[in-house]
Amino acid sequence: MTDPLRAPGLCSPDDVADDLIRRKAGLRARMLARRAGLEPGPAAAAAAAIAERLPELVPPGASVVSAYWPLSGELDPRPALERLAARGHRLALPRMQARAQPLAFHAWEWNQPLIQGGFAVMQPDPAAPPAVPDVVLVPLLAFDRAGRRLGYGRGYYDRTLRALRAAGAARLAIGLAFALQEVEAVPAGPLDEPLDAVVTELACHRWPRATTA
Repeated sequence: MTDPLRAPGLCSPDDVADDLIRRKAGLRARMLARRAGLEPGPAAAAAAAIAERLPELVPPGASVVSAYWPLSGELDPRPALERLAARGHRLALPRMQARAQPLAFHAWEWNQPLIQGGFAVMQPDPAAPPAVPDVVLVPLLAFDRAGRRLGYGRGYYDRTLRALRAAGAARLAIGLAFALQEVEAVPAGPLDEPLDAVVTELACHRWPRATTA
């Protein structure tokens, strides 16, 4: 039945939000399947290539670089972290807090033990010293050439980047991805935070925010 209070051809905000959720869910399923088809050998080679490329984007003056501990199938940032640590950058890893809270960051040294948190994510002990990252390396399922990122749908990194940027921290948010994770357009809403750059095994993609942050 047609809503008599809605003008013909117009969608309600709820309709728009539901459509965005559906489009994200569909793309998420496709990208998980695409990523699952990548063999371990090419995945390791991509991580090594990104470790070579990433220092081009991380300013020498960025004292703290935060990454993530990879889940199964994710681009492994550890070769890049080892290279950055050798260049003198201090490292940090995120820790999940309450569901609606941004991630907390803690200092992490190479080979320091981690504990398992929610969603089986390995993370620092809460007693580890807190850290404020200058650069955040971000996992993703898909990205496009406008800097839009598709994650797992829980919103942790969007909340985190929004909070860091509001506080004047995290000069760069860099996505780490396989080249096959690029898509023509990622569906995005007003709460989705854009990336400043994405590094794949084939290229470094940068956007104006990366040069003005």
